[in-house]
Order: sequence, then C-alpha cells, then structure tokens
Amino acid sequence: MGRGRQKAKDAKIARQLKYSNHGADLRDLERELISGSAESTPSATSATDTDDEFYDRWADDER
Repeated sequence: MGRGRQKAKDAKIARQLKYSNHGADLRDLERELISGSAESTPSATSATDTDDEFYDRWADDER
C-alpha cells in the first residue's frame, strides 16, 4: 500500500476514534480513578520511607 493510501486510512481511523462514542461510562471511570488513587497512596508512603532509610544509611559516607 502506498504512503498516500496509508495516510488516508490512518486519518479515517483517527476521525472515527475522535468523533464516535465508544460507550464509555464516565461514572465508572471516575470511581476507578478515585479507588485507584486511594490504594496507591499507602504504597507510595512506604516506598518513600524505604528510600529515606537507604539515604540515611549512605549519607554519612559522603562527609
């Protein structure tokens, strides 16, 4: 397939994606994002604590 035909096909697909309704339920998406951020907060805190522990351990070597 030539480049012009491929470009036209890509433009057609992009247009379909942009203007069609994919049946996305925004309420479900909102619930998923809210619940996902609440679950990831404790793990982020524990990762920071671990990083601080290693930083403190090696901070004395730089002096």
